[in-house]
Amino acid sequence: MDNQNNSRSTEQHSNKVPEKKKIFLIINVTIRVLQSLFVFAVVLLLLGGALGMGIGMGYFAFLVEDTQPPTKEELQTEISDITEVSKMTYADGTNIAMIKSDLVRTRVDGEHISPLLKKAIISTEDEYFEEHKGVVPKAVIRALVSEATGMGGSSGGSTLTQQLVKQQILTDETTFKRKANEILLAYRIEKYFSKDEIVTTYLNVSPFGRNNKGENIAGVEEAAKGLFGKSANDLTLPQAAFIAGLPQSPIIYTPYSNTGALKADENLAYGMKRKDFVLFSMYREKAITKEEYEAAKSYDLKQDFQPQQESNQNTEGYLYNAVLEQATNVVMDINIEKAGIKKETLDGIGLSQYKDQARNEIQNRGYTIQSTIDQTVYDTMQNAVANFGYMLDDGYGAGFVETGNVLMDNKTGKIIGFVAGRDFNVSQSNHALDTVRQVGSTIKPISVYGPAIDQGMIGSESRLANYPTSYKGGGELTNATNSGTNTFDTVRHSLEWSYNIPVYHLNEAMKAQMGDDNFSYNNYLSKMNYPASDAWAYQSAPLGSVEATVLTQTNGFQTLANKGQYQKGYMIEKITDNSGKVIYEHKNTPVQVYSEATASIMNDMMRSVLDSKITTPFKNMSIGLNPAFANVDWIGKTGTTDAYKDAWLVVSTPTITLGSWTGYDIPTAMSPNSGDQNSAYLANLANAIYSVRPDLFGVGEKFTLSKDVIKSNVSSFTGEKPGTFTYNGGTYTAPGPNVESFYAKDGAPKSQYKFGYGGSDANYSAYWGRYATTTPPSSNAGSTTTPSSEKKEDKKKENSTPSSSEKNNN
Repeated sequence: MDNQNNSRSTEQHSNKVPEKKKIFLIINVTIRVLQSLFVFAVVLLLLGGALGMGIGMGYFAFLVEDTQPPTKEELQTEISDITEVSKMTYADGTNIAMIKSDLVRTRVDGEHISPLLKKAIISTEDEYFEEHKGVVPKAVIRALVSEATGMGGSSGGSTLTQQLVKQQILTDETTFKRKANEILLAYRIEKYFSKDEIVTTYLNVSPFGRNNKGENIAGVEEAAKGLFGKSANDLTLPQAAFIAGLPQSPIIYTPYSNTGALKADENLAYGMKRKDFVLFSMYREKAITKEEYEAAKSYDLKQDFQPQQESNQNTEGYLYNAVLEQATNVVMDINIEKAGIKKETLDGIGLSQYKDQARNEIQNRGYTIQSTIDQTVYDTMQNAVANFGYMLDDGYGAGFVETGNVLMDNKTGKIIGFVAGRDFNVSQSNHALDTVRQVGSTIKPISVYGPAIDQGMIGSESRLANYPTSYKGGGELTNATNSGTNTFDTVRHSLEWSYNIPVYHLNEAMKAQMGDDNFSYNNYLSKMNYPASDAWAYQSAPLGSVEATVLTQTNGFQTLANKGQYQKGYMIEKITDNSGKVIYEHKNTPVQVYSEATASIMNDMMRSVLDSKITTPFKNMSIGLNPAFANVDWIGKTGTTDAYKDAWLVVSTPTITLGSWTGYDIPTAMSPNSGDQNSAYLANLANAIYSVRPDLFGVGEKFTLSKDVIKSNVSSFTGEKPGTFTYNGGTYTAPGPNVESFYAKDGAPKSQYKFGYGGSDANYSAYWGRYATTTPPSSNAGSTTTPSSEKKEDKKKENSTPSSSEKNNN
């Protein structure tokens, strides 16, 4: 029994041993396999890491291959390129004003910034600032993984140096290429500049919210002054901690609203919590002791904030705003051109964005903007409107009558001076450059008579129908003082009286002959930058229903006074940056709109407008004020609109053009004498300018007919060449006396029965019928013997002068 038991026991024991060996073997194999796998994984990791690093380095090199490493000097300029005050000057370089910026900033040296503030910003924004070489690799990798996977939130990863690069050199777009360039430039900055230079620059360029005036501020000096009323070198620990917390989110953490008022406690709490975080960061980094941390945290900082103050008001007025606006448009056009974009393809939003960009550039780049404005002339014009503006008031409307005036050099288009309004405190609208109003009859020489002469359709003594007329489609058309003169008036006479009916007929004939309802605009006015509008095709357009600014209308008359050559009116002569480099300089780009012959004929006829004194007493008034004006060759044209809501007068000498508009800001009826009032005011304005710059007026110079003007001998009856012709079975002879008519091309045609533009068969029959014939028309209708009494009566009618109540024109 025992032997059996021993045998069984031995057998069981012998079975257990192999089982244990198996277990140990399995464990051993497993360990070896795991070890092998681990070694293999390590090898793969090393190989993959090496490969990944190689690929990464190659990709990095690819991303920055287009980046030209900047020199130390270039980096110095870029990282220190902060907002600097720009200025505007008169033509002679005398200062007009410093250009106010939306961002207030004062640069300070590192020695004038509190060490507490430097420690605060470093502890909070870049704890490894003193150790790294511009970049913390693990932070960059963490940030890139976060961006690529969307996991881990926004980890940032930017050192102070990288933030400086992003603020001053690159944009804040989130692309790998921008990040690679940021890293490259950060390393380069650390190579060239000390840690103190970097943190000082950062503190000078960073935004810090708003001050107690509601102004946007940047740089720690303005932050210290605007929040606590002291220099950045004198800040206490809690004050330094509060300022150091602002750059992360300036508008959220700033204690002030956009009015400069202290925020409510619930909104102020955001900045206070941020301040406490900064203090803790300083304590954690051992920049301050625990006692300093607790004392600063418990301090009631609210009591240190400055009380609200009024912001600096813009007291520069019309001139400041005008020069800034004109300069903004110049820079905007430059930037659009640089972008390779056609301006006309931009919508309103696109233009607005480019304009905002240009204005910001001007306000913050330390530019010097040299205007064309003559300081003496400008100041004199402002004194004149203050002294003589009362002449415009008539008691017909609400408020006082406003005015806009532009003085322009004919040869260049240079704006020498302007009057934007009578009182900036009453109306800030610039009535010279911006206000758009109906132009009245001042448009007639530019849009109808000038083009018709240029096309050879008429000469100065051609005849135009002036009989009662209706618009096509209905509606009576009248002159300012009558419903028609019941005759065919000459072009010169029609212009002197500023008749509507003759110019209407001429314009309709020109559109029909040229096959274009917008002929004048497309071929003439568009070249002078008159605004595009469907209104140019309206039947009422040549009578002045279209709208323009005083600047635009003055520029149109400059074209005629400058031998038909348009020079765009401009106010900005040159823009230079803070190093003296020229950013922009005006270049003349003349456009020949009318032939020289046409312009000289129009000038000759507009001399008659002023000499006749029919629509304006300007010339007599100006000579009465200053006898020297008798030697000035004045030409010009008046204009009024319905109910005398606008009164215009634009005059030129061979050297300058002076435009004037008067009216209420809200179009309101003025006195029927508003034209004469405007004339009296403009005569005084011109005299005031002459008193300080007589050289501007070209005393003794004359407008002369160009050599290519064709002087045709014409019948005063038909305005065409004298002679005999047959019409409808009768023979007619154009009666005399003969006169000289000026043509720009072709010369006068032979006389014909229907010699003028406009008029019905009945009108022509009545006109020819004024003159008695010796034989019936069928035999010798044109052989006339006109009674002397009829001749005198007709002549008297043409040359009669209206009463004062009839001197207004549309």
